[in-house]
Amino acid sequence: MTTPPNDVYAREVVMARVGHLIRRKQREIERITRILRAFFDPSQVQAPEPGQIKRIILIGPYARRTWYEDSRTIDFSDYELWIVVNHPLFTDERCWQRARDVIRSELGDRCAVDLEIYAKSDIRVAKAERDTFILDRIEAGITLHRSSRDAPLAARGGGRART
Repeated sequence: MTTPPNDVYAREVVMARVGHLIRRKQREIERITRILRAFFDPSQVQAPEPGQIKRIILIGPYARRTWYEDSRTIDFSDYELWIVVNHPLFTDERCWQRARDVIRSELGDRCAVDLEIYAKSDIRVAKAERDTFILDRIEAGITLHRSSRDAPLAARGGGRART
């Protein structure tokens, strides 16, 4: 499936960042990334600035190339994503509930998704305190989206993510 011409976001870019994975996993990760971006709802909290996702980072076994999937036992690695937002108020669960619901309804039992939400200030503190738990994971992770370099989703109206 090709990207619609009016969609400046190219799914192939995200999929290429996880090119070491099988195609199905690439598509699932791209879809999760798209859902997170489309259904992040900063209007759920009052903040001094507009809400923005700064980064979405894949960490864990899919980033380290140590993922597993056992069809006999239906055992598989979780997708672990860290999301960095521009203000601590946007780490509130209410901003992410719709995205979590859409991920659960669309991907269901095919994969487990673990989301951790951090504010940019949390990352600055981790750097200042040399918090190796956070810094090592960010360093080893794969950045799926960075607001400073990646194109925006074309249409946010209607509350639906493009497929």
